[in-house]
Amino acid sequence: MIRTILKTATLAAGAVLLALPALSAEIEIKMLNKGSDGQVMVFEPAAVKAAPGDTIKFVSVDKGHDAASMPGLVPEGVEAIKGKISQDLSVTVDKEGAYVFKCTPHLGMGMVALIVVGDAPSNLDAIKAAKMPKKAKERLEAEITKLGL
Repeated sequence: MIRTILKTATLAAGAVLLALPALSAEIEIKMLNKGSDGQVMVFEPAAVKAAPGDTIKFVSVDKGHDAASMPGLVPEGVEAIKGKISQDLSVTVDKEGAYVFKCTPHLGMGMVALIVVGDAPSNLDAIKAAKMPKKAKERLEAEITKLGL
């Protein structure tokens, strides 16, 4: 009788664990006037790796920044994402691929962030070929290199 109860309890516990959703992470990216490396108008970190289902939280540490996806520089089927100036923005990344975010007022100063979801972003070539201000392009290329892509 006790064995039957223990067996049933073990099976029930296993079923509950299997039914729980996979734990997802929250990754914080700060919007700053000056980064820890002395560069101005930055997302910090400027590049992150994430898993599908993770939440990226853009934190408005310094006023005057927003976070917005760049048209054509997100995985296919992902809708445009746009936060408001001086407000935090949380985005759950469900699709694998690379996502490029900009600070709208500071794109010309190179304020871009790269989020890579999964291991092999299929849209990386499109991101590398994209036209954008010189400083933004340089920073983005540097982050792609840092991530080993």
